[in-house]
Order: sequence, then C-alpha cells, then structure tokens
Amino acid sequence: MLPGPWDAASARALAQAGFEALATPSAGLAAALGYVDGETPADEMFAAVARITRAVDVPVTADIEDGYGIAPGELVERLLEAGAVGCNIEDSARGTLKDPGEHADYLAEFCAAAAGRIFLNARVDVFVHGDGNPERAVERAASYVAAGAECVYPIMAPVAVLPLLRSGVEGPLNALALLTPDGPSPAALGGLGATRITFGPQLQRRATAAAAEAATGLR
Repeated sequence: MLPGPWDAASARALAQAGFEALATPSAGLAAALGYVDGETPADEMFAAVARITRAVDVPVTADIEDGYGIAPGELVERLLEAGAVGCNIEDSARGTLKDPGEHADYLAEFCAAAAGRIFLNARVDVFVHGDGNPERAVERAASYVAAGAECVYPIMAPVAVLPLLRSGVEGPLNALALLTPDGPSPAALGGLGATRITFGPQLQRRATAAAAEAATGLR
C-alpha cells in the first residue's frame, strides 16, 4: 500500500505512520500547488516531488502524468534528480487515449534509459477515457508489460473486472482503493488480484475538507 503525500509535511506524517513507500498523486500535488489537475508545469511537479523525497527516508514513486512531452531519457534523469525510485506514466493526454503501439514504444525507450533504476507503473486509462472494455485494457496492459513496465495500473477499473484483469496481465497489478464507506478495502482488492494499492489524491482532499471545516468553526 502506497498512500499519496502532497507535500513534505504530509509525506513525513505518512512515513511516521509506518508506511514503507509513498506514491505522489498528480492531482493532489496540483491542488497543493494551485493548479487544476493536468495543468501543473513539469518543472513545478518535479520540484514538488524533490521536496517530498528529501523529507522522508522511505522510497517515493511519482505520478508524472503522461510524461509532459519530455523525451524518455531526459524523463528518467529528471526523476532520478528529484529522488524518485518509480513513476506512473498514463496512456492518455487531455482526456484522449494515445495510440497503444506508439505509447508502448515510448515506454520501451523509457525502460531502456532507466536500466532498472526507475520502477515503471504503466497506467491504463481505458476505464476513464476509453470505452471501459476490459479486454482492451488487458491488450494495452500486455503491450506495456512487453515494453518493460514492471506494473500496470488500470485506473478506475470496476471491482468486478479485477479478476479478469488479473488473469490477463502478467506481473504486479495496481488498483485504486476508494476511501468511502462502501468501497472495497485494500485487503478485498488484494483478494481480487491487486498486488499494489494506491489512493490517488483522496488524502489531500480529505485534509483540505478538514481545513475548510476547521476554518468554518473558527468563524
């Protein structure tokens, strides 16, 4: 389980709570930096990730959206400079799925440049920007694994299709755990085939809601 810090203070709190690794959420960092998700400049995102990695002793993996149009080799170097040990790279841009073959080629170049120094979690956006077809998600995931991705992340995949994804995908499978009363627990997601659990920007949003509630009380 990798919870999502949005700044140095939250990263320290999560590490002190006993989590052994953290995963920055792009939406959470965007909100903390004053941007809409998907509009954070690359320089600011990498600087924010660097502040988080400097604040903790546990490994940190970074959500770098679709790679910001940066060449694979340079992207690897920027992640290493920021102190990240892994990253998410999504297969959509501005709400549109990328060509899977071209994206797989990009990931292959990234993995070759990383040479084992960066853990690649390849995001599959079929369930958020595509038609939600599980078989199409499996096809994309398989091509990304073949390109060298160590893990695939079919974000927002319905719980009911996790066993199908598990049967069709080699290697680790990332699932998003929803922090809602009726959402499946991380343990339940693991029982359905997930091997890596992340939480996106949910902790940042809860913290912001708590701050708003406290501010209302002060007034």
